Amino acid sequence: MDFTVSVLLGTFLLSIAALFIFIWSMSKGLFGDGVAAATEIFGKNELGTVEDPAATRTQMGGLQQAMGNVAERMTEEEEESRARADKSTSLVVGVCLTLAVVWLVLASLAGLISSIKLHAPDWLVQYEWLTFGRIRPIHLNLVAYGWCSLAGVGVAIWLIPRLLKTELVGAKYALIGGALWSIGVFAGTVAIGMGYSDGLEWLEYPWKIDILLVVGGALVGFPLWLTLLQRKVEHLYVSVWYIGAGLLWFPILFLIANWPGLHFGVQQATMNWWFGHNVLGLWFTPIGLAASYYFIPKVLGKPIHSYNLSLLGFWSLAFFYSQVGGHHLIGGPIPSWLVTISIVQSMMMAIPVFAVAVNQHMTVLGNFRALAYSPTLRFIVLGAMMYTAASIQGSLEALRAVNTVTHFTHYTIAHAHLGLYGFFSMVMFGSIYFIMPRVMNWEWPYPKLISLHFWLVLIGFAIYFIWLSIGGWLQGLAMLDENTTFMQSVAITLPYLEARSIGGGLMTLGHLVFAAHFFAMGWKFGPKRLGAALLSNSLLSRLTGKGVTA
Repeated sequence: MDFTVSVLLGTFLLSIAALFIFIWSMSKGLFGDGVAAATEIFGKNELGTVEDPAATRTQMGGLQQAMGNVAERMTEEEEESRARADKSTSLVVGVCLTLAVVWLVLASLAGLISSIKLHAPDWLVQYEWLTFGRIRPIHLNLVAYGWCSLAGVGVAIWLIPRLLKTELVGAKYALIGGALWSIGVFAGTVAIGMGYSDGLEWLEYPWKIDILLVVGGALVGFPLWLTLLQRKVEHLYVSVWYIGAGLLWFPILFLIANWPGLHFGVQQATMNWWFGHNVLGLWFTPIGLAASYYFIPKVLGKPIHSYNLSLLGFWSLAFFYSQVGGHHLIGGPIPSWLVTISIVQSMMMAIPVFAVAVNQHMTVLGNFRALAYSPTLRFIVLGAMMYTAASIQGSLEALRAVNTVTHFTHYTIAHAHLGLYGFFSMVMFGSIYFIMPRVMNWEWPYPKLISLHFWLVLIGFAIYFIWLSIGGWLQGLAMLDENTTFMQSVAITLPYLEARSIGGGLMTLGHLVFAAHFFAMGWKFGPKRLGAALLSNSLLSRLTGKGVTA
């Protein structure tokens, strides 16, 4: 057994041992009172009071009725402290989310173009930067590093002061980091359009441009640690664990993956999928789960079902996710033990997935009627359900029997979108609907556009995912049939690829509705409504010197 095998096997066995030690320590109460930690995100008298700034007054009434009797309001001191915490993040969060929405629109258009090219390959071939080999990587990178990353950063920075009950410290570092990040995304996109690429999926940006993202990502993490030192809470809520881990893990992952000259040949391919999976599981997943664990109980006005179960989900994710990417190389020229370890670790992911699924389902159980009244909850609960579905599907795809059919097919593309769009993007949409009224001190001007956005992206994504999954599976079976030519396997997918473009078109339309509503709110267009977004009428009077305007 060589050194590399020993290290990886030892790491896996150590993770198993650490998991059992962690479970034992929780059973002995070494992690403190879970009940107290679960209620840390609420004010002293806030339990039982719903909160959704995206809801209208009528929806707020229905939401509160669905959840039962209202508790006493927070004290004036608590309300003012929370308002100051929200205000301390308003500039940097507003900038990050605005840029994220811009990248979302551009990424959606690039994705729709690349989707159409799969069944109409001669379309727009006269423009080099619109050829599939360039526009598809542009779409991927704008989604991953433009929309998803900046939305995640904006949501995480807004959550930090709320979770720690203090004002944000070091916002200037996040602003500088976000600026460097956006410059890197813009420069990298232009480079790919001009034909300059490192040629690795998820890592197409030239390494010189990647430096901007590494430095920017590191700077964005500073406010978390600086604010953590000023915290005014006794317990660190689980969302802090997820945010801290994500902001620590990503710069390290990105730096190692993009270090010039560090990886060659088979090792480079192994590293590519080590990064490709870890950017999903150790960057987007922690931020998405951090938001879910905050907003679901916050909107409902009730604590998470089991705080200890939430910690189990976090630590088992940290223990087992790092090596799951190897199953993308089944059948490749890499050692079979590496693939086997990856498959085993993929199956071990059932622990954090079911921990999250049971915890969040039990929190909402009995209160599903609240989804009819809460725009935030509608997006985030759907996203949480998609997290469970995507994770279970991913573990099954790691099995050799399933991977033999699905590998190198559109089925894998559908699965990737289930995770990054069905889970993460849906959670980000819901989070932004909650956050922006607090950032702008203004409500969403056209509530019906929130519902239109939801149904467009839901129906569009359902068409996209279902039809692409069916087409991808049939494609895989055709490629395994020795009597079917490769071009016949391609022809089988054409109607499903056309359906994909229809679904993608609806999703893009939904994004345009979302972006138009976002900027209408930013410019304070539309009806003047100040009510549901405010913490209380008395607070509005103290902050603005005016009463509530209906």
